[in-house]
Amino acid sequence: MSETTWAEATLSGLLAKGLRQGGARRAIVEALGEQNCCLTAQELLDQVRASERNVGIASVYRILDLLVGEGYVQKIELGSGVWRYEPIQPGGDHHHHLVCDSCGKVEPFEDNGLERALGRVEQNSGYDVSLHDVVLHGACEDCR
Repeated sequence: MSETTWAEATLSGLLAKGLRQGGARRAIVEALGEQNCCLTAQELLDQVRASERNVGIASVYRILDLLVGEGYVQKIELGSGVWRYEPIQPGGDHHHHLVCDSCGKVEPFEDNGLERALGRVEQNSGYDVSLHDVVLHGACEDCR
């Protein structure tokens, strides 16, 4: 039996909450589910339009706000003043971000040692941390 994708689980979860699955909502959820890192609303719109689906930018923002509010998407600001969005994986799997200050390239990274250190911070602080994101700024290999 195949594992349920993030997009399938999200659409099912929205339907279970009584929220319909219109064409624009389905297109945005499916496009987000295909990503390996965060996207801006404009990048998401461009991707959906490239697949010949007619969606407006206002719809993209409304859908993203809904997905953030329902806990399916994380809203991230990487220092450029532009919000980016990426799926919150049900099992808690996630990554962090490397940002090139020269060209704006964003790359995901994972580090188990960093996760253990963040877990210690949570334990020592007494906070119940629901989400976190680490953003490292610098120069990518091409810009160095």
